Amino acid sequence: MDNKTDLINSLNDLLQGEYMAIESFNNFINRLKDKETKTIFQDIQKQHRKNAEILANYIQNIGGRPDENLGIKGKMGDIMLNMELGSSLDHEVISKAIEGETKGVNMAEKVLRGNLDNESRNVAGQILQNDRESIKKLEGLR
Repeated sequence: MDNKTDLINSLNDLLQGEYMAIESFNNFINRLKDKETKTIFQDIQKQHRKNAEILANYIQNIGGRPDENLGIKGKMGDIMLNMELGSSLDHEVISKAIEGETKGVNMAEKVLRGNLDNESRNVAGQILQNDRESIKKLEGLR
């Protein structure tokens, strides 16, 4: 594989993480009781949607094709999350969301450590920063 293919694959990995987050937040929002907490979760989900749009457009602009489906890994993660949450209390949902966001940050950091050009590094870095801010918002709900 060449560098461009590797770059697009890395960015698509990051994109898949954003789609997984969007789906996870659908589950979280559905289970929350507190309206203020639900609004914060919806804001974080909107940020993930924006992140996905930025990544998909960027991948297209560099000549790649964004992988815009959840994939088997994402679907399995969604099933596992549903099983773990059951009929959870808000504080349990918040903890699961923090755990998921932290995994997303770790994945973004891994992508950033990869072989990216400067522009791709900037795009991935902004996604990482957005996800870190989401964790801070969630931790403020504890």
